Amino acid sequence: MHRRTLLAAALAGAVVTPVLASGTARAADPGPSVTRTGTTTLDSQALFFVSYDGLVNNNAFQKNGLLTYKGYQYAVWYTADRNAVVGRRALGAGTWSTVKVGHTLRYNDSHNVISMGVSKVDGRLHLNMDSHSDGFTYVKSAAGLMDNPGGLSWTASRFGAPQSTLDGLALTSQFTYPQFVSAPDGKLQLSYRVAVSGNGRNALAEYDGTKWTDLGEWSSSTGTYTSEHGSSTARNMYLHGIDYDRNGRLHSFFTWREQNGAVMCNSGGITNHDTGYVYSDDRGRTWRNNAGTVVGVTGGSDKVSVTDAGLVVDPLNPDHSLMNQESQFTDSGGRPHAIISYVPGRFGQCTTNYVANRTANGRAFHVRRNASGTWQKTEIPVPLNSSQRTKLILDKYDNAYAVFPFGRIAGASAASGYTDWKILFDGSGLNAFGEVVIDETRVAQDGVLSFMYQEKSSGTTPSALHVTDFRLPA
Repeated sequence: MHRRTLLAAALAGAVVTPVLASGTARAADPGPSVTRTGTTTLDSQALFFVSYDGLVNNNAFQKNGLLTYKGYQYAVWYTADRNAVVGRRALGAGTWSTVKVGHTLRYNDSHNVISMGVSKVDGRLHLNMDSHSDGFTYVKSAAGLMDNPGGLSWTASRFGAPQSTLDGLALTSQFTYPQFVSAPDGKLQLSYRVAVSGNGRNALAEYDGTKWTDLGEWSSSTGTYTSEHGSSTARNMYLHGIDYDRNGRLHSFFTWREQNGAVMCNSGGITNHDTGYVYSDDRGRTWRNNAGTVVGVTGGSDKVSVTDAGLVVDPLNPDHSLMNQESQFTDSGGRPHAIISYVPGRFGQCTTNYVANRTANGRAFHVRRNASGTWQKTEIPVPLNSSQRTKLILDKYDNAYAVFPFGRIAGASAASGYTDWKILFDGSGLNAFGEVVIDETRVAQDGVLSFMYQEKSSGTTPSALHVTDFRLPA
């Protein structure tokens, strides 16, 4: 397609001049570094089973499985007896206090993760769990619990009873991928998918301290996508994240997954294609492409569609086992960055086994928009050795850190234009299964990269769940 060719050319041109990509780094700024400061154990016998190549306690797309707020860190997981648990500790403390919230995991489905959010308007902690193309379970804390953690006891009585609605708001019977995000006005928003993989829509709900409101759907599952192999008329948009920057803009990278396998060269691959990007300056009501053109209205008739122009920032056909729901972050200037991963063309133009090909030849790429508005892309020279996802954070100096499966950490400096990627921590001693859950909120609060990981096991034998901390440049 012509628009894809133009975008590819623009990207190719951008990659050759990366040195000034950041536009913010100064010569005196330190480069990326990590110093491991300690590891704590959440649960010595956490629930373990493998499905969709992942674990229910450590799926990288959880937002948030681990978060920090007002000097305390919070974590959620399922115990060996399938109880949903939330734990907290004062930052730097070696032990966690835990509370069971009254729900037990229904199925051995690793996508039935627990996600947390904080409504700043009333100081509540919110949990959404056990929801993969199904109903969901919702629990919220008493008001003010998050505002006075040192003065309020951490007990089950601080949490309300589990619900199958958001305080009476039912949303949809096919609910998946809850992601809580705190809006600049103190309200809490919940991003989720309606319907199923290959034929679903993204939607938003919002909590104002009094009630939840359904804002509606904002992406479309309809329209025709055509590759060199065939066509598809249904799909869903998989988000790499949904995040506000410090100026209040809401950012989201995404990839499309087609329903019809006819778009692929081989049925052993996956129908994910293209990396797209949209943003909103009105708290998710109106969505714009990179050029600022409105491409969708939440709850309206015009939704973000695969046929909209200007969405694709990195074109890729469905033949390279592109990962969905990978990672994104914004830098100090509000510029969006993402990690994407797939099997590059130098290893062949047709993947035939999604897991095997990604494990053997998958690579991660850093995609970002620079100060001039140009999109740039850099391959991170670290083999994935896994089919799974990589996470991204940026430190106070806008240095980038990619946290790979097994807890390996690579970094690149803003001063180099993110061209000097290298391994900073090789994961030694972690014995991590695969994906890790990052505390995206902690980095800015005390300059610590903190992630949750689970040790390798086999079958359904429980294993230890940990949080490990790394100090970043001060």
